[in-house]
Formats: sequence, structure tokens, C-alpha cells
Amino acid sequence: ILSGFNPAQWCLSSFYLYRGLTLVLTFLCYTSYHLSRKPISIVKSQLHPNCSALGPNPHNDSNSSTWCSWAPFARCDDTSPVTGPIHALTCLHSGIFGERLPLRYYLSGGMVLSGLFTALFGLGYFWNIHVLWYFIIMQVCNGLVQTTGWPSVVACVGNWFGKGKRGLIMGIWNSHTSVGNILGSLIAGVWVSSAWGLSFIVPGIIIAAMGIICFFFLDPEAVTSNEGPLSTSGQSSTDRLDSPKEAAEEPEAISFLGALRIPGVVEFSLCLLFAKLVSYTFLYWLPLYIVNVAHFGAKKAGDLSTLFDVGGILGGIFAGLISDYTGGRATTCCVMLILAAPVLFLYNHVGQNGIGTSIAMLIVCGALVNGPYALITTAVSADLGTHESLKGNAKALSTVTAIIDGTGSIGAALGPLLAGLISPTGWNNVFYMLIAADVLACLVGPSSVGITLLPWVFKSSLLATTLVGGGQGWSLRDSQAQGKLH
Repeated sequence: ILSGFNPAQWCLSSFYLYRGLTLVLTFLCYTSYHLSRKPISIVKSQLHPNCSALGPNPHNDSNSSTWCSWAPFARCDDTSPVTGPIHALTCLHSGIFGERLPLRYYLSGGMVLSGLFTALFGLGYFWNIHVLWYFIIMQVCNGLVQTTGWPSVVACVGNWFGKGKRGLIMGIWNSHTSVGNILGSLIAGVWVSSAWGLSFIVPGIIIAAMGIICFFFLDPEAVTSNEGPLSTSGQSSTDRLDSPKEAAEEPEAISFLGALRIPGVVEFSLCLLFAKLVSYTFLYWLPLYIVNVAHFGAKKAGDLSTLFDVGGILGGIFAGLISDYTGGRATTCCVMLILAAPVLFLYNHVGQNGIGTSIAMLIVCGALVNGPYALITTAVSADLGTHESLKGNAKALSTVTAIIDGTGSIGAALGPLLAGLISPTGWNNVFYMLIAADVLACLVGPSSVGITLLPWVFKSSLLATTLVGGGQGWSLRDSQAQGKLH
């Protein structure tokens, strides 16, 4: 029986089996992270509805516009502007901790705590809490522990795949972001009109449960070890077993400043800042935009907004595939960002002219907006974290990922905040802000394609203006006053 046994072949098969398991587990882990972030955008319209449309206050017969809001949210749309900066600042240091702390405890502990704070936010509904600071504290704490996720899962996956197919594989794997947003929208939509607290409690339970599963079944030492199946040089483990060269001394983890010196880290970080600004503005404000413009209910608007994430899945996969084929990550990001600018303009003006148009435009917008975001946070981060200038030091991956994603989180904080400040002047101005952010993402990135294509953006925008007849876009006051589509 043992005469036909090949230990090397058995080890190689086990390697591929475990690599697949790691891919699935990290996918489910980060799906649950985004699943727990999404409910606030769905519940927002229920916390702060247009009370004047419901008639006078039944208690004092006044026509106040806030009598039906859930206190203390009568004058506060959501707490994402508070948690965004906390998340961004913490994420910049999260990768450094991830390189030095046991990854099993770091990732699973962060998931369990995130589930706890998400559930506590929802329990405020059942405990009848109307103190703003309670909800702010829950969101701040949640923002802190949510930073454990991204650097950890990218570090787990990045070392398993060489650069040849890294874009496609990580593009497919990165669909966890959109899948989590879709599931979060659907789950939150079930209770948004009846008991919105459950829209947070259920996702909190899910991410905590995934944290426990991650603790017992994900082996971070095998994943992140330098003896993994595929090193930065592309040499397989079986090749190294036959190599006479002795194992080198384990390198030290890279410093924050050392990671910044890696070519491309600063440029891609700034590019992600503006790309993530656009993506997270859609994440937090799209359902409310659809409610105000198309006059759908909160649940239907939440369901329709998931199409943006469907497009995000397709965009991430195509961006990874194209960048693998062409070898140009930066060029792929820049072209998609440039194409997104006129598409965003068109969506604002003609996207609500019919359900079919709305569906098509949302998918296209999602693909062009989230494609570059997905590529930078996965394949680009993995490439830079295993850059040739590091001379094989695989301990830089988590730190580089945290720097890039942490800088992007600044944009994720600014986008929803700016949208909240600008939207009273008209949704048209919000979309101008998003278009400007897309163009800036292209200009500050490491590719020169953006400067070449910039005149084309202005020409296409002028053409789009002509096609839609110089429409003025939508504002919240327009939709409430007219009660019909533009």
C-alpha cells in the first residue's frame, strides 16, 4: 500500500485544499464585516423620515417636520461622519499591530467585538434609548474594531497567489464587499419598517459567529508564514524542499515610514482616498437618494440599491482580469475612473426615467466606481506588499494594506459627510462632487493616462448635458414639492 504513496504529491494536494479553504473563510469573514456596516444606510430613512408628508403631529396638531423621527436622530441623519475619521486613523496603525500580534486572536477578536457593538446599537431601539451619545459611542467603538478586518484578510490571501493571476483571483474574492452590502441591505430591509433594532442585532450576531468560526478553522501561521505555498518570488514550497539553500533568518516587520517609501504606496493611497469617497457616498446615501427621487419605500429603495453592488462584483472581476492580461494595474484603474465620471452625470439626470434605465445605470455605475476600489485594495496592495524592493520580506503586506486602506477610509469618512452638507442644495451638486472626486482619483494616481484622457471627460460631459436637454438634476426640496419624477 505504501509503495504507491507519494509524500510530495500528498503535501501539494493538501496545500491546494487548504488554500481554497483559506480563500472561502476569509471571503465569509469580510462579507460579514460589510454586512454589519450596511444597515445604517437602510435604517437612515426610517430614523429621520419626512414627517410633514405624514400630516400634523397627533400630539399637538403642529406640522413639525421632525415629530415622527426617532429621537435623537431628528436632526442627525446618521453617525457615519463620526465613525469615519476614527476608522481611518485606527486603520493606519492596524496593519502594524497585525504584523506583530497573533493573527488568529486579532481577526476573530475584532469580529466578535464588532458584532457586540453592532448589536448594542440595535438594542438601543428595544431599550428605548434616546441619548445621542450612546449611539455615537457604539459607532466609534465599532469603527475601532472594524479596522482589524481588512489588513488581516489581505495578509492571509496575498501570500498564497503569485502576481500572474492575482488580479483575477482577488477580483473574484473581493466581491465579498458587494455581497456583504447586498446581504446587509436585504437583512436590514426585513425589519426596517417594523423593528429597526433587529436590522443591527441580526448582522451583529452573524459577524460574531463568523469570528468564532475563524478562530477555530483559520490557521494564520500556515497562511502568513514565509514557508507558504507561494512566496514573493513565485517559488513553490516543494521547490524549496529540494533546494540546498538553508532557510534565511526571519526578517523583521517593516516600519510605517519604511512602507511609505515603497514605490507606488503614496500614489495609490491618494487614488483610493478619492475612489473610496465616491463608493462610500453611494453606500450610505444611495437608498435615501432613491427614496427622495423615485419616491419608493425604504425597503424597496434598499433592494434597488443592491444593484449598485451587483455592478461592483462585475467591476472588480473585470478590473482584475484586465489588469492581469495587460499588466497595468494603474492604467486599468485610471480608465475605469475616467469612464465613471460621465456615467455618474447621466445617472443623476436620466437614471430615474424608468425602472429598466435605473437598473442598467446602477449596475454600470457600480462596476465603474467599485472596480478600481476593489483592484487597489486587493491586487495592488498585495503587489506593493510583496514589492521587489522589500527583498522577500513578506511581513510588509499587512502594513502596506493598512496604509492604503486607512488613507482610503479618510475618503470614506469625507464622502458621506460632504453629501449630507451638500444635499440640501440639490442632489445635482452632490453628483458634481462625486464626479470631481473621480477625476482627482485619476490625477493623483501613479498613471499618466488620466492627464491624457481628461479633455475627453469634459467633452463627454458636455455631450451628456446636451443629450438630457440641460436638466437641472434633483434636490430634496424638488422631490418633496413636485411629488413626481423630473
